[in-house]
Amino acid sequence: MRYLDRITIEPGKRGGKPCIRGMRITVYDVLSYLASGMSYDEILEDFPYLTKEDILACLEYAAARERHTLMAPA
Repeated sequence: MRYLDRITIEPGKRGGKPCIRGMRITVYDVLSYLASGMSYDEILEDFPYLTKEDILACLEYAAARERHTLMAPA
């Protein structure tokens, strides 16, 4: 899957944060739900307009950002 097909960034929406398919739910929102222990099914139940592919796109987006993060020397 290519997260670029699902993650959008619009300057006037949610402060330009990466969102899912142009909606107002951000990648950060989804990652926070996962980090708090919510399962995919719980997220999908609370947000019926999301899909499993949306959640996976958020994870792929986060992995891509981590891959390109540079460490600053101490």
